Amino acid sequence: MTNQEANNIVWHEAAITKKERQKKNEHRSAILWFTGLSGAGKSTLANALEQELFKRGLSSYILDGDNVRHGLNKGLGFSDDDRKENIRRIGEVAKLFVDAGSIVCTAFISPFKEDRNNVRALVEEDEFIEIYVKASLETCESRDPKGLYKKARSGEISEFTGISSPYEEPDHPELTIDSDSLSVEQSVEKITLYLADRGII
Repeated sequence: MTNQEANNIVWHEAAITKKERQKKNEHRSAILWFTGLSGAGKSTLANALEQELFKRGLSSYILDGDNVRHGLNKGLGFSDDDRKENIRRIGEVAKLFVDAGSIVCTAFISPFKEDRNNVRALVEEDEFIEIYVKASLETCESRDPKGLYKKARSGEISEFTGISSPYEEPDHPELTIDSDSLSVEQSVEKITLYLADRGII
C-alpha cells in the first residue's frame, strides 16, 4: 500500500459500541488464547470449553489453527515469516470478535512470544487471556493425533515446532493447563472458574 493510498483510508466508528454489545450478551468479551505444542490438547480443550459456554447461553466462537488455514490463511506456509503473518491475521480477526461482544477461543501453536504479545496489544489489558496448554514433548509425540510428529521425525515435514523449529513457552500466562495430569473436564472447570472470578462470565 502506498502512502497516498493509506492517507485515503479513514477509520469509521461503529454506531453500536463494544460495551453495548457486551451488555446485550450479558457478559464481557475476551480472547482466550490457547497456545502449546501440537498434540497438547488445545483444540480439544477449546471445543470442550465452547460447549460449556454455549450451554450457559454465552456468545462464543472458536478459531482453530488448521481450520483457518483452509480459508483465511490458505497459502501461508510454516516458515517463521508465514507463522508470524498467520498469527497477525488471527489476532485481527479475534479482535473483531471482542468488538462484537463475544468470547473467542483461539487454538494455535503460536510458537513465538513476540507474536502472542502483539495480539495481546490489540485489545484492552484484561481482554487477552493466554492459556498455556502444557504437555511434555514425549506426551505430545505419544498422542500424535495427526501423525505429524512421525512425519517430522522422518524428515517429511520441515520446520515442525518442538522438533526442528522452536516453541517459546509463555513467561506469565494467565492460566497454565497441565494436560499431562488434568482431564478435559477438570481443565474446563479451571478455566470457567477463572473467567467467573475475572467477571467475564
